[in-house]
Amino acid sequence: MKLEPAIFDDLDEAGDAAAIAEARAEIAAGQFVSNEAVEAWLLSWGTPNKLPPPRAGD
Repeated sequence: MKLEPAIFDDLDEAGDAAAIAEARAEIAAGQFVSNEAVEAWLLSWGTPNKLPPPRAGD
């Protein structure tokens, strides 16, 4: 019985490299949400002082 290829078997190394380069450029430009901002937002859920979702630069 021949196994069907899994979705992860098809490697797109050029696409992966382009995505990584784009992500690094966004980080260098400050276009990301910090872990601290996400954590504060999540910890505010279910409290009377729920925070709005964090945005890039927070």
